[in-house]
Amino acid sequence: MQTYLILSAGLGACLSAIIGVLLLRSSLRPERPVRARDSGVADVDFLIRDGFVFNATTAAWRMIGQPVGQEFKWACLYNILSSRFPNLTPEPPQTPQQFAAIDNPDTILQLTPEAGDFRISLRGRDPTLADIHKLAIEHTEFELLRTAMAALPNPVWQCNSAGRVLWSNAAYVDFARRMIPDDPQGNLFDLTLPPDAMPQKTRANVGGSTQDKRYWFEVTSIKSSDTWLNYAVDIDAIVNAETAQRNFVQTLAKTFAHLPIGLAIFDRDRRLALFNPALIDLTALPADFLSGRPNLLSFFDHMRENRMIPEPKNYVGWREQMASLVAAATDDRYSETWTLPSGLTYKITGRPHPDGAVAFLLEDISAEISLTRRFRSELELNQSVIEVFDDAVAVFSPLGVLTFCNDAYRDMWKTDPDSAFAAMTILDAIRLWQGACVPTPVWQKIRDMVLSLSDRNQWSTNVKRTNGEHLLCRLDSVSGGATVVRFTAQPADADQRIEQASSADLIGHLDDRT
Repeated sequence: MQTYLILSAGLGACLSAIIGVLLLRSSLRPERPVRARDSGVADVDFLIRDGFVFNATTAAWRMIGQPVGQEFKWACLYNILSSRFPNLTPEPPQTPQQFAAIDNPDTILQLTPEAGDFRISLRGRDPTLADIHKLAIEHTEFELLRTAMAALPNPVWQCNSAGRVLWSNAAYVDFARRMIPDDPQGNLFDLTLPPDAMPQKTRANVGGSTQDKRYWFEVTSIKSSDTWLNYAVDIDAIVNAETAQRNFVQTLAKTFAHLPIGLAIFDRDRRLALFNPALIDLTALPADFLSGRPNLLSFFDHMRENRMIPEPKNYVGWREQMASLVAAATDDRYSETWTLPSGLTYKITGRPHPDGAVAFLLEDISAEISLTRRFRSELELNQSVIEVFDDAVAVFSPLGVLTFCNDAYRDMWKTDPDSAFAAMTILDAIRLWQGACVPTPVWQKIRDMVLSLSDRNQWSTNVKRTNGEHLLCRLDSVSGGATVVRFTAQPADADQRIEQASSADLIGHLDDRT
């Protein structure tokens, strides 16, 4: 019995010692999730040698989406890892380094130098069932997004604040391979990112060292955490259209440069978009002012200050007049003649242009106005001289249209051609004369001379009106093919004189025969 007690005491002491050791070991081992041993989480390790992945675990190959043993550059792996570990540097580590993921501090990336090579290890806590379920959902969404990004025809990439590319889609990589074959993961776009987090749009062009063509993009950059997401849209067609438009405008400008008419085209915002040198000469506005693209009201303000428009009665009324001017030009119904204080005369015309633009044409018509006034003055003088004559005078054009007649003609033939609905012709005039005169064959000859282009020698004849009055009808050809017809009243004994003249002509004719 005593021996049994001794054995029992020794066995209890042994069990106590074993339990104590187990408790001590359990207290020294870190606590792990309940299903950690059954989770089957494999380690992610890469061995880097000479800039390539020399060896890696199966989980590591699966993480980067490459078949086992596939040649894979350290630069490509760096781009994959730097999106979660932005403090990671592309240079091989000289000492052990450790980085925490920006999205999960429990995930640790370890870099360890090993005899010229270096090892990359990715460690983290074992996932729970909730983590696995969440990961499956995110993986499905990720695959959808990756498929969408891979099919996207426009370059999309992620970069840090320094512009270093952290991730890019297939379109970016394909384009980079054409532009910079040596570094398809390099930075294609030289962007200046803003210091704040505001989105920005930048127009950028890209061209390789052997490329003559430049490719134009509009890049939209949006801040996301500590990185920037960039979306590039091809705008080659827009840039080419703008270039063609600029060339066209330059061609127009060169053409308009030789025109004596001043041209000013204002865009839809009413700012000066195009002008020619003649505008500077006609408006006396400085070239630097016009090159600064003034607005329309400022343009006319400066013209008013230079006394190059009619002096307005008051400024408010002038502003309203300018507003009416623009409205009329937009409707293609503005055309005015400006008489300036200097004595010059300008004709200004407004014309609408596509896309809401409006053009103004400024022409110096001082010489034309002066010539017109002088011509009108001479014409009025000539008319006044003809009006003094007692003879009835009518002028017919080469086409036989009555162009002028004096008051004596109107009184003699009781007519007013100016009030007639249609122009009076030589045929109308002959019918009028025939109705008031004794029948005579001379009317046909008068018609033939007025409408003839040859055989237009001066001649005259006598006609007798139905009231017994005798008229001397004389036809003279003048410059331009016109014909002047004059009717002169003869004395009361005109019949006797005509008979005497006829008898004298007959006697003379008989004497010549004998």
